[in-house]
Amino acid sequence: MTDRNPTQPSTTADHGYLSHRQILVVLTGLMAGMFLAALDMSIVGTALPRIVSDLGGLNHLSWVVTAYLLTSTASTPLWGKISDLYGRRPTFQTAIVVFIAGSLVSALAQDMPVLIGGRAVQGLGAGGLMALALSVIGDVIPPRERGRYQGYFGAVFGVSTVSGPLLGGWFTDGPGWEWIFWINVPIGLAALVITSLALKMPKVRRDHRIDYLGAAVIVASVTSILLYTAWAGGEFGWADPFSLALLIGGVALVGGFVWVESRAEEPIIPLRLFRNRVFTPTVTFTAIMGLAMFGGIIFLPVYFQVVQGMSPTASGLAMVPMVAGLFTTSIGSGQLMTRTGRYKIYPIIGAAVTSIGFLLLTTLDTDTPYWQIAVFIFVLGAGLGFTMQIVVTAVQNAVERRDMGSATSSVTFFRTMGGAFGTAVFGAVLTNRLGHYLSQSGAGADLSARGGESDLANNVQAIQALPPQLKEVVLDAWVSAVHDVFLVALPFAVAAFVLAFFIPERELRQAGDAPPDSAPPDSAPPGSEPPDSEPVLAREPGPAG
Repeated sequence: MTDRNPTQPSTTADHGYLSHRQILVVLTGLMAGMFLAALDMSIVGTALPRIVSDLGGLNHLSWVVTAYLLTSTASTPLWGKISDLYGRRPTFQTAIVVFIAGSLVSALAQDMPVLIGGRAVQGLGAGGLMALALSVIGDVIPPRERGRYQGYFGAVFGVSTVSGPLLGGWFTDGPGWEWIFWINVPIGLAALVITSLALKMPKVRRDHRIDYLGAAVIVASVTSILLYTAWAGGEFGWADPFSLALLIGGVALVGGFVWVESRAEEPIIPLRLFRNRVFTPTVTFTAIMGLAMFGGIIFLPVYFQVVQGMSPTASGLAMVPMVAGLFTTSIGSGQLMTRTGRYKIYPIIGAAVTSIGFLLLTTLDTDTPYWQIAVFIFVLGAGLGFTMQIVVTAVQNAVERRDMGSATSSVTFFRTMGGAFGTAVFGAVLTNRLGHYLSQSGAGADLSARGGESDLANNVQAIQALPPQLKEVVLDAWVSAVHDVFLVALPFAVAAFVLAFFIPERELRQAGDAPPDSAPPDSAPPGSEPPDSEPVLAREPGPAG
């Protein structure tokens, strides 16, 4: 690597970082790819009732969501490691192609098994899109400057959160639910073109080895544990022998994964990362926040549609205050982090504000005015905005460049795992408590005569069509069950608040600062650069700074 004159401004060549103009061009392609994955998390839900009507298979409905969740979670660490070995751009573009292929299969599906298979392929691509976009940011933007660009990624999540239900409802009522998958094709092709033209990345030349055994073990482990959370309490009981076998097998495979990774030359998740004083508490914090965050807010649209009587489109618009809160604190904390070089205070504030948001949501009632709900969800969004990208920056700042992809994908992996568990646990809480409150109401006989309680958990139209007195009883039961969901989410947010105090503070690096050496020389895998040397970078031609 050529020496840099210390009097020159650190712009494009400092440890592979890019200039502001180059970064803006790169961000365009990254956000297009990330938008695909973020949109697909919210656009499918509003179309599920129509999909079941057209394809049948109500008993397989949950698998339309679970298949996506399984493959996206299990594949995330593998994408990160592959990108460390073969480069970010080709790996990111491969994830886009896989996602488009899954979208085509889903759009052309004529029965539930094919749709579930397409969703699994989509999830496989989505696992790479989310993690790799953040990894690229870690490569081209110094940690100290990363806060300036957080608002762009907050915009992607915010727009997808609002536009997903809107587009899902519009496509379902208009040209057909298939278009929630067809729309991914032009967006994905645009992302491919933009990344081909704009995403010019440094290349690290090194020997390539993929830890296939580690990948297989972690996929099997994640699949077993997520199947336990998806099936237990539904098709099987939480203590059912088959469910327990899945759980015990998944936990045993975690131990097997640690054993395999300790002997692998190029581990999927390098165990040396867990010796990093920043990495371990941060990913633990991320997992707990993911459990509270994804597991809790997924039921807000349910409250709006069932209790407030909103349409899917209106419920999407009703979430705008939460997005506004997320924007405000994500951009504000990012700017302050860039200005001060400090980040520890923001996860602490974020977890505290999120806890307050969940506490406020436990006061919702059947006649709560929307302006009051808007304030509550604004507070919740503000808490989440303090934490979403800050923790990624903290981890990226603390690890070596060779581990950037693995470390970043690990943050996404643990957050998604937390969200998967949260969704399953809180879904079980909602279902069980709803049945409890309906039984207490004494309306069981009337509900059985109208089709049973199961319709009330899956059919919003059936609830709205009930006679006024019976509808009031059902809505009261729903509100009480939703209260319990937020009450269960609250202690997890509080636990994250306590854990945030244990995240160490390290000064954020700037352009020109060398990445840290977080592992001793004897822990470096064979074929990699020694920790006290910089990797050899070969920059592709890029736009002028």
